[in-house]
Parts: sequence; C-alpha cells; structure tokens
Amino acid sequence: MNLSRGNDCCSQMMSVYTGNGIVNFMIGPQTRVIDSRQLRRGMQVAAFYDNSLPIPLIFPPQYQAQIVTVLDGNEQVMLARFDRNLLAEDGSLQLNIARSTVVETINGQSVSCQLGNQTLLVYYTMTTRSVPPQTTPRKVVVLCDNE
Repeated sequence: MNLSRGNDCCSQMMSVYTGNGIVNFMIGPQTRVIDSRQLRRGMQVAAFYDNSLPIPLIFPPQYQAQIVTVLDGNEQVMLARFDRNLLAEDGSLQLNIARSTVVETINGQSVSCQLGNQTLLVYYTMTTRSVPPQTTPRKVVVLCDNE
C-alpha cells in the first residue's frame, strides 16, 4: 500500500497492490478508518467501497473508500450481513463467537446486543473446511444501520 496527497488537504490517495494490479482508493473526511489507525506505506490493509456509486472509467480503477482497516499478519476480513444464526447472507462464512472475541461498534464502544441480523466487519485467520466454512473471529465490528 502506498499513500499520496489527494485533491485537497483533507484527502489522500491510497494505492493498494492486489493480485490483479493496482487499485486506488480516495480517503476523505467521510472514510472510516477502523481503530483510527495512522495509515502508513507498506501496511496490509482492506478497503471497502459502495459499489452502487458511479466510478470514473480510468485505469487503474479508483473508488471512494467507505471503510479502511489495517490487517495483522495473515489475517482476513469480511464485511457482510449475518443472519440470526451468524451465517453470512451469501452462506460463505459461519461465525462462532468466543469469550476472547472482541466485539465493538465502529467507534470502539462495547456491544451488548445480539450480533445476528446485523452488518458485521469480521477479522479472522483460519476457517474449517466444512460447508459453510466456520471461524472463531478475533474481532467483530458491528456496523449500525446508519453507518
């Protein structure tokens, strides 16, 4: 990942190197950076964007980042809506929440409600080989409906 100045003082361009080439993300005042981490060149990150917004037809592709998070080691992250049984709506991941799983809101507050039927940002490293794959996440960030 590489960072450069954006169009103004409050924005940056983040270039992410993927298996398919470079993807650029604009990071602006509305972008939520999980844990308010200072982004630095070389960090392993995941960026999420609203695919319903229009994008310029340029290469490399450029998106407005909605959420950016820093990943640790071989960690993976998934943003999805999970049903009441904590199965992702597309059936691709089943969550098993442990006592050690950190559960918080996007601004770092603790969560006391049920995680089912919510949009969750899930951090994990390993999954089972079952169908659907199951994981015990390290961290779950609950995205409230207005975020």
